Amino acid sequence: MNSLVTEVLVPRYGLAWYPWAVQYFFLIALSYGTLWLSAPGLLGAKDWKTTSRIALLACVSTTLVAPVALLADLHQPLRFWHFYAHPTPWSWMSIGSFILPLYLAAVVALAYLVWRPAIQAQRNAPGILGAYARILSFGSWQAPAFFIPLLTLAALLLSTGIMLYTGAEIAVVKGRPLWNTHWLIPMFVTTGMLGACGLVLVLNRITGINKSATHKHMLSIMLLSCLASGLIAITWYLDGANALSGSVAAALSSVRDNPTWRTMATWGLTAGITLTVFAWLLRSSVRLQVHAWIAGLLALHVAWMFRWAVLMDVQTVARNTAGFNDYSIALGSSGWLGVVGTFGLWLAAILLIDLFVPWRGIGHHHTLASEASSSVVGKGAVRHG
Repeated sequence: MNSLVTEVLVPRYGLAWYPWAVQYFFLIALSYGTLWLSAPGLLGAKDWKTTSRIALLACVSTTLVAPVALLADLHQPLRFWHFYAHPTPWSWMSIGSFILPLYLAAVVALAYLVWRPAIQAQRNAPGILGAYARILSFGSWQAPAFFIPLLTLAALLLSTGIMLYTGAEIAVVKGRPLWNTHWLIPMFVTTGMLGACGLVLVLNRITGINKSATHKHMLSIMLLSCLASGLIAITWYLDGANALSGSVAAALSSVRDNPTWRTMATWGLTAGITLTVFAWLLRSSVRLQVHAWIAGLLALHVAWMFRWAVLMDVQTVARNTAGFNDYSIALGSSGWLGVVGTFGLWLAAILLIDLFVPWRGIGHHHTLASEASSSVVGKGAVRHG
């Protein structure tokens, strides 16, 4: 009897998802997370007004930039129209392509209606600020009172679709056990809320508002999100360790002997515990809450790194053979430059909003306008004196 040897050559695949995808999933999570954080104030909670203003600023800026990262990750950005010319209702990515523009429009319309009274209030301001306000006001009409609550609810409804599709489009990939799990969706949501709370805390500091009520609100939600993320992570691990779910068990088996993944797990555990303890200590002490922005930065780091691990590090696990592929991320626009560039674009967006839009409210910009007028008058008096 002849013995036959069959050699199977397995091709080495390149990265299917570039770092642009990490930026999109990170920014869109911050977007829907900050929208939820702004909702109480938009729906009438008086003690949430300042927090709502900051959260809405964060929501609009991340919502505007996130689709740019998504288009860049399409490899050929101009092919986005294929989603609309050839819809596939059974594909989560196709479903998301219809939800995302509706969500973007709802957020921008909501922010405009919220900020418009303050824009109208500075129409008589001197110089370019007043001219810009008169143009952006689009007349003196007044929006009905129910428009803001209605748009808030519409945006919240669409945000749930964003939450669902961004998790589901990865979780349905059966070719990678590390993705093919129902635990991924709630983990995306809880870590997204961590990042959203962190972003609001950072903006609360750098915008100079520094409201203690905002510190308290965000630290409380951050603490709950940390506990929820920890509970999901533990249940996720036990699910695989006890082989209750075939995909999770296979996922654990595929990375059990890899030192990089052990280091990553240690980092995740350390960062999670540190953030939980830090949030609890800051929440318990009003005196220490001036340092809440540090917890905010750590929360943003945790949220971003979780998405990096899920979207990029998972791709180093070989799909058809044992072992791991040592991928190196390029320095160009499809690599680290894209990561830095996306954050730079978000920073530009938030600076432009802060420069041209009175998102802080009417009173603050009345003060600025008065100071500007006084400055002009003062200079004129010196010049003609």
